Amino acid sequence: MPLLATWNVNSVRARLPLVLEWAGRVRPDILLFQEIKCETASFPEMEFKSLGYECLIVGQKSYNGVALLSRQPFVSVSTALPGDDADAQARYVEADVGNIRVIGLYLPNGNPIGTDKFAYKLGWMERLIARAKDLLAQGIPFVMAGDFNVIPSDEDVFDPKAFAQDALTQPEVRRLWRTLLNLGLYDAFALCHPQAERAWTFWDYQAGAWQRDLGLRIDFILLSPGLADRLVECAVDKEPRGRDKASDHTPVWCRLNE
Repeated sequence: MPLLATWNVNSVRARLPLVLEWAGRVRPDILLFQEIKCETASFPEMEFKSLGYECLIVGQKSYNGVALLSRQPFVSVSTALPGDDADAQARYVEADVGNIRVIGLYLPNGNPIGTDKFAYKLGWMERLIARAKDLLAQGIPFVMAGDFNVIPSDEDVFDPKAFAQDALTQPEVRRLWRTLLNLGLYDAFALCHPQAERAWTFWDYQAGAWQRDLGLRIDFILLSPGLADRLVECAVDKEPRGRDKASDHTPVWCRLNE
C-alpha cells in the first residue's frame, strides 16, 4: 500500500539531518517537499538517492522551491502551474508515479492583503482550480498535496480573531478553497478524522507557539474521487516539530490501497 507524505521543510539543507532521519525511518513511497530554499543544482540529491529515492527538483535561490521524491520510477509532467508563462516562482511539480498523477505545491502566502502578493495568491488559486478541472475532465486519478497557505475555517487556527486580517483567512481565499474542493476533491485527513480538533500542521517560531500548541492547519493532501476510494489512513506526524532545528511545519501523510 503506497505511503505518500508532504512536508514544508523550510530549507532542506538547514534541516537535512532531521529530514533524512525521518525519511529513512518512515520510508514514504512518495515524498513531497516545499520551501526547499535552494537552487535545483544545490539540492542534496545524493543523500536522498542513498535512501532509494529518485528526485524531481524545482529550485529557486533562497526562496520557495518544491521537490518530488519517489521510490518508484516516475515521468515528469510539469514543473510549473499552467496558465501564466511569466510566473517564475518555483512552487509546483507534477509527475506520474505508477498509476497516480502526483502534484506537489507551495501555494503563495499572499500577505499583506490589498497588495500584488494577495492578487498573485488569488490568481494562483484560480489556475490551480483550472488544472484540477482539466485533470478531472480527463479522468486522471490525482493527488494534490503540500502547503496550501489556506486556513479553510476558524476551526483550523488557534485564534481566528488574531488572523482576521491575514491573507490565509480572507473570504476570497476561503471561497476559492471551497471551489477547489467542490470540484469533487477530498481532504484526506478530514475523511479519516472528521471530528478532529487542533490538528495543526504549522506552529510559528515566535511566542512559544509550539510549546503552547498555538498552530494552524494549512498543509493538506487532496484526493480525486477515485483515490479517495482507495484511502486507508491519513495522519499528521507532530514528532519532527519537537526536534532541535525543526521546520515550523510537520509532515502529513496518507496511505492508499493499490
